[in-house]
Amino acid sequence: MANVFQELATWFHQVFIKQFDTWVLLGFVAQFFFSMRFVVQWIASEKAKRSVVPVAFWFFSLGGGGLLLVYAIQRQDPVFIAGQALGMFIYIRNLWLIANERKAAMTKVD
Repeated sequence: MANVFQELATWFHQVFIKQFDTWVLLGFVAQFFFSMRFVVQWIASEKAKRSVVPVAFWFFSLGGGGLLLVYAIQRQDPVFIAGQALGMFIYIRNLWLIANERKAAMTKVD
C-alpha cells in the first residue's frame, strides 16, 4: 500500500510541480475563466428563480475558450484544438445575435 502512495506522490509531483511552466499557468488561468461562466450563470439563475444565461456567460466562454485554444495549439492537441475552435464560433455567434437583438430593440424605441 505504501508503494501505491509513493507512486501517486511521484505522479502528482511530475504532473503538477515538475512540468509547471508559463504555459501550464496560462492553462490554469484559461480554465478559471472558462469555469467562471458557470458561476455567473448559476448566480443569475438563482437571482431570477429560473434558468438564465446572462451575456457575461458568453464573454467568459469567449475569453476562457480563446485562452484554452491558444493553450491547446501550444500543446498540439488536435482533439482539444477542434473542440475549442468550434466553441469559439458558437460563443461569437451568440454574442452577435445578442448585439443584433439589442440593436433592433433600440431601433424600436426611437
